[in-house]
Parts: sequence; C-alpha cells; structure tokens
Amino acid sequence: MRSMWMAAAIAAVGLAAPVTAHAFCGFYVEGSGEKLFNDATQVVLMRMGTRTVLSMQNNYQGPAEDFAMVIPVPVVLQEADVKTLDKAVFAKVDGMGAPRLVEYWEQDPCMKDLPMNPRMRSGTSKGMAKPDKAAPVDDDLGVTIEAEFVVGEYQIVILSATDSTGLETWLGREGYQIPPNAEPLLRPYVDGGSKFFVAKVDPKKVTFENGRAALSPLRFHYDHDDFTLPIRLGLANSSGKQDLIVTILSPDGRYEAANYANATIPTNLEVKDEVRTRFGEFYAALFDRTLEKHPGAVITEYAWSATSCDPCPGPQIGFDDLATLGSDVLAGGKPYQGAGFTMTRLHARYGADDVKDDLVFKQAKPIVGGREHVIDAKTGKLEEGAKPDDYTNNFQGRYAIRHEWTGTIDCKDPIRGRWGGPPPNVKYAGAAAGKDLAFAARGNVQLASLVTRDVPEIDVKADPTAAMAPVPDGDVKAPPVKTPEPATPEPSAKDAPKSKSGCGCASSEPASFGLVGLLLFALVRRRTRA
Repeated sequence: MRSMWMAAAIAAVGLAAPVTAHAFCGFYVEGSGEKLFNDATQVVLMRMGTRTVLSMQNNYQGPAEDFAMVIPVPVVLQEADVKTLDKAVFAKVDGMGAPRLVEYWEQDPCMKDLPMNPRMRSGTSKGMAKPDKAAPVDDDLGVTIEAEFVVGEYQIVILSATDSTGLETWLGREGYQIPPNAEPLLRPYVDGGSKFFVAKVDPKKVTFENGRAALSPLRFHYDHDDFTLPIRLGLANSSGKQDLIVTILSPDGRYEAANYANATIPTNLEVKDEVRTRFGEFYAALFDRTLEKHPGAVITEYAWSATSCDPCPGPQIGFDDLATLGSDVLAGGKPYQGAGFTMTRLHARYGADDVKDDLVFKQAKPIVGGREHVIDAKTGKLEEGAKPDDYTNNFQGRYAIRHEWTGTIDCKDPIRGRWGGPPPNVKYAGAAAGKDLAFAARGNVQLASLVTRDVPEIDVKADPTAAMAPVPDGDVKAPPVKTPEPATPEPSAKDAPKSKSGCGCASSEPASFGLVGLLLFALVRRRTRA
C-alpha cells in the first residue's frame, strides 16, 4: 500500500504480553487478565493530495476494563481531528469490495431474439496545529504529552519522544505492559519523528449489543506528504501468518503497493456447485496459490467506482457514507465536491520474516476484469484476469456457478451459451459476498477439483475427477447462495476452525500482533491500578 504518502494507515503496535490467542491472531486483554476476542476490525483510508482520513472499526467481546491502543502517526492530532462513527458504513464497504460468488442459468437455446450476455456497466472512476500552551515534558525520558482530549468512550493522549528506550520506559511506567522486543521496533518511528496516538477506553462509556461490548469506530485526519502503513511496530510477538485488508477511497483513482510486489487475484473463474457451501475454503486456497506464484505480493481484490457495482452483493455506498468516511474534510478541511471516488481493496498475508519495511501506497493505472463481459461473440468467451484500461476501474474478484440448459431442445438452430437469471421455479438470493475469509479453513480443498477450466496464471489445471475433502468436524459451512431465506452469518471467531499458524483461528500459541486481519493496530494491555 505504498508510495510515501503517509501514515494514513496507521500501524500497529503490538505492545502486549503473550497469552492464549483467539481470532485474527490478535486479542485484547483487560486489567484482570481475562481474555477478550477480536473478530471484526476494518480500516478504510481516504486520500487526496496530502490529506488522509483514516477510519477503523474494532469490535470485541468480553469484559471491558481498561483498554488502550498505540498508533504511530506523522503529526500531532487535536480533538477536532478525531471523531467516532456509526459502524454501519463498514458493512457496506466490506460487502462492496469482498470477493463474490454469482450464479447464472443458460437460457432456452430455442428462444429467439434473446440478447447476448449484457456487458457490464462501466463504473467510471478515475498540517495540524500545535497546542496553545506548552506541552508537559518528562525530562528524564524524553517523552512529551502533546495533546490530551476525550472523544466518545476514548481518552486520547498524543505523545512525542526523542528516545525509543525512554518511550518504552514511559509506557511501562504508566501501566502498559511492553514485550521485551518492543524498543527496536519503536526506534525507527521515534528516529523518524513520528508521534504516538494512545487511546484508552473508559469501560463506563462502552455500549453493549446482544451482550457483547462494542467500541465505536474511530476516524481521524491529517496532512502529510507520505502515504504509508507503518506495520513493523505491529510485528512484536508475531507468531504466525496474519491477514491485512485495507480499503482505499480516492478521487485520484486506484492504489497499489510502491515497495512490495503487486498481483491481482485470478477472477472470472467458473466453479463447481460445491463451492456454494465452501466458498471461504475455495477462496483461501485461491489466495494462497496466488501468493505462492507471487511471494510477498500485495493482492488487489477490487478496484471500482465507489458508488456503483455489478453485481452488487449488498447495499451500495452513497454520498452520505463517503462524507462519514472523510469526504467532509478531504478538501483542506472542507467537503469535497469533485469527481467520483474509486474504491481499492488490497489484501496481504504476511509472517514476521516477510516484512522488512512499512507498506507504502502509490497511485496506479486503471484495470478491468471479473465482469460478464463477452470478448468473443461467436463462442461467448468472457474476459479473463485483469487487463489495463485507459479510463475505467472495473475490476473485482468474481466466481460463477453456471447451470447449463437441461430442458428439451427441439429447434433447428439452437443458440447455446446465453446466460441470465434463474428459471421461474428457482429462487435465487443474488450475488453473495465472501466475508470473514480470514476465518476460512485452509488445506481442505484442492483448486483443481473446484474449477471447471484451467487457471494458467497460477498454474492450476482443472481436474474434473478430483474429489473434495470432507468438511472436518467443527468446520462451519458457508451459507448456500441459492436460497429464498436470508443468508446466515459467517462463523464467528469462537466457531472458527483451529490452526497453529493462520489468522482467524483459535490457537494455543503465543498471541501475535500487527497485520491482524483487518486490524491495523494492536491493543495494549494496561495494568489496573488501585
């Protein structure tokens, strides 16, 4: 996610002691030492010029005592720069950019004047004030409290430091339990002049939904030339692979990594009907195979106009949602009223040894792919993979189950390969977005057994004779796509299959931090004091 354009992305500081970990390879620990669970965290970045707006959602379950998170930021934030949000907008963002499973039915070959596959609609897309009064300085440690304020349930302190050892000591002295290897990770941020956004949670202000505590999403903005994601700090205590998903909204077009390799997820694959109940496992296998062919790459899963989609697996993003996510302050603190936004979804999966530098974002040229777009009218062949485009971003991870015509064919010149909606006796719920894919079980399926044609870009040959492995005990099948009933929710963190290394799984290994699924920051354990 790269190009030096700032810590728009926040990073994560895994300042917490290792304990039993659950879900997304990260966890929360309150003062009494009881375990908490993280199963839904999202980060959305909005970028134009030097202005970055960062929005992040974080849900947890368990007792709410005295939480905190530490985030490196490039400038001193003030109270006017920080606000809480309604979390509903994050569900829209996730649904819009997630890989999707669709179904098509072959139309009656004898029906006359039936139009060929319609082409997909083209969604066209193309600094802070210092505190007035002198900030208190801890002279012996070189730590300065630049600002203090309260936003919602968060008590926020902005720190600067001249010495990483002093900062580590200060955090420990204030009750934050720091892992022994934190100082070397803090050092490059301190040496680079980063500030530190420290937000504690007041448990008396936390709301509960269905018995689960839910923190309000946070949003803050700043101006800086660099657009980066400082992830190195989040590698403290990392013990396995971690998924990182970032959504970027910008009127400047698509983004990709500047200092890591880039690849696009294979798309427009035709898959077997079995994928309907095992879409998560299928996509995890597809993603892992793509990373095998492009080691260390950041995978583009979506690049499209932010306010349109085809097919749309859920509610679309509107202008009010864009304002919620930052367009209201994008133009130098004023509402942005220019051209439309492009949504880019980037997905990385890393271990501690894979990350040498912070992620940097850069603008990228438009791409198209993953549409019901016919490129050969005679054969009905659709576009495959990602292709560059001069003007439009229309790329998505899309996977199709196709039902061939099984009725009678009694005409002289039948026309095959015309696809559309279901017949009258079949109910179809529409496109299904693959959510919580980091929780999907890995290693239970073979791609060759699920695709109906070869995928040469990742060297997979379709094998119609290959059998799928049975669903292991404890796995939860994804909801069927074709059903008149509302789709059932994806498995929660506590239902996720066990694994010793992957994210989104229960584990008895030491907790890991950093590239935590959608989590771009780590919570810090703060000891309860009398």
